[in-house]
Amino acid sequence: MSQHYPSRGRQQGVVLFIALIVLVAMTLAGVAMVRSIDTANIVAGNLSFRQQAVSAGDGGIQTAFTWLAAQTEATLMNDGDPNTTGYYSSSQELDWFNDDTWDGGVTYTDAQGNSVSYIIQRLCDTADIAQADAQCARITSSTAGATTGGSMRVGAPVYVGNPQLGYRITVRVVGPRNTISVVQSMVLLPTS
Repeated sequence: MSQHYPSRGRQQGVVLFIALIVLVAMTLAGVAMVRSIDTANIVAGNLSFRQQAVSAGDGGIQTAFTWLAAQTEATLMNDGDPNTTGYYSSSQELDWFNDDTWDGGVTYTDAQGNSVSYIIQRLCDTADIAQADAQCARITSSTAGATTGGSMRVGAPVYVGNPQLGYRITVRVVGPRNTISVVQSMVLLPTS
């Protein structure tokens, strides 16, 4: 009896072919993992830029409020030069995401390199009218005496104070990677 052994030449080619298939599959899995990690890093970076733009918007509101609080009632009765003050003595509905809207605002660059623009609008229906006019959004003092205040709870004391006029401050921040953030704040300032 003679035994037949399979030829070694045919077996070596099959093992090489299987090893190449496994190597290609591992390479594709590695490339997919690298792409997934890169995408996650880009998303995290964009969220960080957005948060930085919102923080810069808070600084813009503070800058605008500082300017507003330093003005006299006579100055605030009329529109200012929009390019130097960003102030309007009446409110208008504007498209805050249109670049042309911000031509009438004050723009500066903050320490992080963000372009910060702000516009201040007095909450009056008509421009160039007196602060005490009925067309302006005002909070007036109570006529009920010292027993009235700002709480909405029934029977809560309400405190008598000076009338206050409302202003809207809108800030747009343009940051890296074309990050755009628009922040608004309503403020009240005492009037006479």
